[in-house]
Amino acid sequence: MKKPSWIDEFKTFIMRGNVLDLAVGVVIGGAFTAIVTSIVENLLTPIIGLAMGNTNFSGIVIAGFGVGHVINAVITFLITAFVVFWIVKVVNRMMPKKEEEPAPEEPAGPTTEELLAEIRDLLKEQQGK
Repeated sequence: MKKPSWIDEFKTFIMRGNVLDLAVGVVIGGAFTAIVTSIVENLLTPIIGLAMGNTNFSGIVIAGFGVGHVINAVITFLITAFVVFWIVKVVNRMMPKKEEEPAPEEPAGPTTEELLAEIRDLLKEQQGK
């Protein structure tokens, strides 16, 4: 039997469901990142800038460390997390609710009376020997 070529192996690898799902996730994630970045940079940051007067802390330097850049990164992260939270919340609300399937009933075991009767019978059997 002929050994598959590396092209056949690659084709098999790339056509696996998890590889395609990952590729779709990366592409959709990139598009989603663009939306979130646009909301943060073009809507929320200017609004915060109006309220606070200044949203750029990059000029803050303490002992040669660019503390202001870290502050900017933390603020951007918090705003981005806030936007993602609300987008997920809205999308979850728009998604159809799944009907919860009832849990399968566990098979009923022997009752207490049945177990006691079995123990009694075993004890009688042991005493008879």
